[in-house]
Amino acid sequence: MPEMETPESPLSSTPTGPSLDRENLTREEAAARSAAVTVSRYEVEVDVTGAAAEGATTYPVTTRVEFSVTGATDLSFLDYVGASVDSLRVNGQQRDPQQEAGTARILLRDLQEGENVVEIRSTSRYSRSGEGLHRFVDPADGQVYLYTQYEPADCKRVFPVFDQPDMKARFTFRLIGPEDWQLRSNSPEISREEVASGVAVTFAETEPISSYITALLAGPYHLRTGRWRDIELAVLCRAALAEHLDAEEILKITVQGLEFFHEEFAYGYPWGRGTNGLAKYDQVFVPEYNLGAMENPGLVTFTESYVFDSAATEAQHQLRATTILHEMAHMWFGDLVTMGWWDDLWLKESFADYMGTLAVDEATDFTTSWIAFASGRKAWAYVQDQLPTTHPIVADITDLEAADQNFDGITYAKGASVLKQLAAFAGRDAFREASRRYFARHAFGTATLRDFLSILQEVTGRDMSVWAQAWLQTSGIPVLSTEIHDDGTLALRQTGIDPTTGETVLRPHKIRIGLHTLDSDGRLHLTATAPVEISPDAPEGLTRIPELSPLPDVGSPRLILPNEGDLTYAKLSLDPESVAAALQYPVADPLARATVWASLWSMTRDSELPAEMFVDAVCRLGLQVPEVSVLTTVLRQADAACERFTPHQQRAQLQQRFAARLAEFLTASHGDLQRAAARTLAVLSRREGSQLDLLAGLLDGNAADFGIAGLTVDEELRWAFLQALAAHGRVTQDQLDAELSARTTARGRIAHRLASAARPEAAVKASAFRQAISGRDEEGQELSNDHLTAVVEGFRTDTSADAALTGDYVVEYFTALRTVWDTMTQGQATRVVRGLYPGTEPLADTTPEHHPVVLLSGRWLDQHDDAPAALRRLIIEEQDHLLRALRAQDRARAGHPATTV
Repeated sequence: MPEMETPESPLSSTPTGPSLDRENLTREEAAARSAAVTVSRYEVEVDVTGAAAEGATTYPVTTRVEFSVTGATDLSFLDYVGASVDSLRVNGQQRDPQQEAGTARILLRDLQEGENVVEIRSTSRYSRSGEGLHRFVDPADGQVYLYTQYEPADCKRVFPVFDQPDMKARFTFRLIGPEDWQLRSNSPEISREEVASGVAVTFAETEPISSYITALLAGPYHLRTGRWRDIELAVLCRAALAEHLDAEEILKITVQGLEFFHEEFAYGYPWGRGTNGLAKYDQVFVPEYNLGAMENPGLVTFTESYVFDSAATEAQHQLRATTILHEMAHMWFGDLVTMGWWDDLWLKESFADYMGTLAVDEATDFTTSWIAFASGRKAWAYVQDQLPTTHPIVADITDLEAADQNFDGITYAKGASVLKQLAAFAGRDAFREASRRYFARHAFGTATLRDFLSILQEVTGRDMSVWAQAWLQTSGIPVLSTEIHDDGTLALRQTGIDPTTGETVLRPHKIRIGLHTLDSDGRLHLTATAPVEISPDAPEGLTRIPELSPLPDVGSPRLILPNEGDLTYAKLSLDPESVAAALQYPVADPLARATVWASLWSMTRDSELPAEMFVDAVCRLGLQVPEVSVLTTVLRQADAACERFTPHQQRAQLQQRFAARLAEFLTASHGDLQRAAARTLAVLSRREGSQLDLLAGLLDGNAADFGIAGLTVDEELRWAFLQALAAHGRVTQDQLDAELSARTTARGRIAHRLASAARPEAAVKASAFRQAISGRDEEGQELSNDHLTAVVEGFRTDTSADAALTGDYVVEYFTALRTVWDTMTQGQATRVVRGLYPGTEPLADTTPEHHPVVLLSGRWLDQHDDAPAALRRLIIEEQDHLLRALRAQDRARAGHPATTV
């Protein structure tokens, strides 16, 4: 990890100080500021009593900051992106806000050596993008709900702050709002007083925390409570969702998690303690959320999609449990001990991803968390790690825009996979002891890679620098392949290239290799296994397996799995006989089955396995998978294989075949598996359309006419089916409006917007495109994050011949990129840039490299080398996704056989 260099003129980007209109804090600025400033305490008052007024856009804030200054005392700055700074006092002296405050920063001149106090009155804006203090009006009952979301640095949208993770401080919040609302923050309420406009609630001072995990909540939320030891538990959601809130299950998982982490970490839950000696742990499910969840200590926020207002599969319940325990792990990894800068983001996200999955496996009633991880979570990492923008787990994060883009599959899923390998490599007991010492030593402070490794070396007595260099500070995916030599001996070969340097990188692995053979039940069963320790110094990357040499002559189909138990992070290059077996016979062991499907999907993406063969395997074997988490993943992958990796000339036939198989499966299945197939069929039919009569019949309640029993067509599926019908002109706008009027909900409004934008009319697409690139609806009102995504997705749904309705906007998309990036928040702009990228256009009669969209992307990158790095990264990644798909199409179109089959 590169050291943070302190600039020669700390805090100054110009001769007179930092640019007051620049939101994008650099690593160098952050390092200089924290070197000169030590912040101790904030007192913040936020008044949201006017939030319920129609069209409310702003609210008043009062902030008092105490800090000390050493070294350079001429100037510093607070981060603030608000509507206005109305009053500014520095050490009791009034300053002119017009001179000292810009649109992103407040300049602090003439600070004194030692203690300083800054007092600010300002006006902040409610958010519609999910960044800052988000305001949501529930269409079901007109009630207003507020919540904050700050990561990585949007605290500055609510109050002036030194908004960087290493400048921890104690916070005291006072929240003014309606008396009948829930008013909450990180800490418990310690006083409440009536004021003219409602009630003012003061919360206990926090322990030292980073600004990005402070939180506020206000609104008429429905509340359920519980308790574990001296921790008061609360679960909240919108009143309109109260009947669907299964608080008992959520509280049960919460208690299981607290028991597990208290034992695992030997460090008690450290947050949200009030004057009565009791701590609190609130979990709130909020609308229009950008993330899955956020680990604000004492006030964890979750997407309300985890409140199941429609039929939910076991996989959805397990995913929610994993998210709950992921966020709980953050109470220690990330909140108690925090990375100094975003380079070490992995120190919280990788650990939480690993520990959350581990806790679900060991502490709850769910039994397939590692299976779901192997099937879906790691697939995200494998995709991210093969992009040109791949990076080490310990990344080089130069500024906040780069930090925002690095909440990706490498930081989360690859990091978690590598930690699972570390636990196997160093031993589970050593990993546990290292975690305990880490918390004890760095509690309420910050840490780096070096800090964690030094503790791990203490515990294991091993030099961990080689391991860390290979796994954490290099990029790319190791590839493990089996080799069977002429004498029957079995060996594993490791290959690996760091794509950022082009150098060979071999990594240490402690794994198992498994031999699966065909049994009388027609499935491949594990019949032999052997432990393998792979050294990065092995000659030519080759490790022999004496325990399985010579390889038994089983006389029937067999599968050799180089990563039995999914203990490491690697792509598996299966030998031809193993691939043939995997495509013909189901694998009996659930975790091995998930690992094999992940390998087949990697081969498809790498053009080693034709997309048609993968889809046919899913139709034949994938629909036999009993774990709904794995089935959901492989169905999604099969849909992507049809859309992206199949030649245009073959696509319609393959999609029709896949859709017909899904329709057939609906008649023969039930429960979670049936619902997973129905969801996939709806998405596929939105694009392909061969089963529209079936979807229309299901909407009309005629499931029995199609031989389908047990499928509940609730609001979720109704809208999914309507979206498919709308995309093919089978329902009118009036019919969509009538459906929404019949039951106006938050889910329904979003789904209605997507369906409306999906209709195959030129005027509809023109309107949707204008809305997407402006972020505003037809009346000029700002689109919230979820509604913006719905418009984008609806626009991209184009069932016309050769995508003629949206094809005319390709050039305009590239023309609009800079405006989109400059006029929207980064979160909103990312939705638009990724969502509108024309990345599913067919190859037609050209080579991948000469595809029009590839050429336009390259031309834009050449002409905009001064564009923000985060925007350039998005275009580079989308271009690479398109090229990968086009190359797979090209290979299949040319009739090349799969290289390993």
